[in-house]
Amino acid sequence: MGRFFSTISDIHMSFIQKQKIYFTASAPLSAEGHVNLSPKGMDSFRILSSTRVAYMDIVGSGNETSAHILENGRITIMFCAFEGPPNILRLYGHGYTVLPGDEEWEQLAPLFELQLGTRQIIVADIHKVQTSCGFGVPYYEYLGERDQAQKWAEHKGADGLELYKQEKNRVSMDGLPTALY
Repeated sequence: MGRFFSTISDIHMSFIQKQKIYFTASAPLSAEGHVNLSPKGMDSFRILSSTRVAYMDIVGSGNETSAHILENGRITIMFCAFEGPPNILRLYGHGYTVLPGDEEWEQLAPLFELQLGTRQIIVADIHKVQTSCGFGVPYYEYLGERDQAQKWAEHKGADGLELYKQEKNRVSMDGLPTALY
């Protein structure tokens, strides 16, 4: 059975900090819009307080989360245990995008090992935490991080990445503007 909490407890923090992968989910308000679900890794998640988290977001083929939270703020972040005791932990919140050059960037960026392809930092104010059994989640072994994103970014170079973001990351697949718009 699932349990709900109003804040991220020390036990939750400990569990989150041990995970190598997490998933973010967001959706537009339109019923015709697409729900977005993205896997994340690369030591990119930070707990800022018992009610606030942030993650470093790198350039990708789309920028759906930024568009959705710009439109309606909703974001869910999920962690699951792939080793040890079964557990699923979800963080429900309202998020926003912090871009390089924003005032808050100077406070948040030092918390991460920024990559060449770092596009933005997503911050979420958490209003509900849920844990559930995770009995159906299989065991998986962590073998390491992939290096393709970094190699791709290095090949593009800083100017190429900026051009790519302007071409591919300004508008969502449903036509919603992102924070880069």
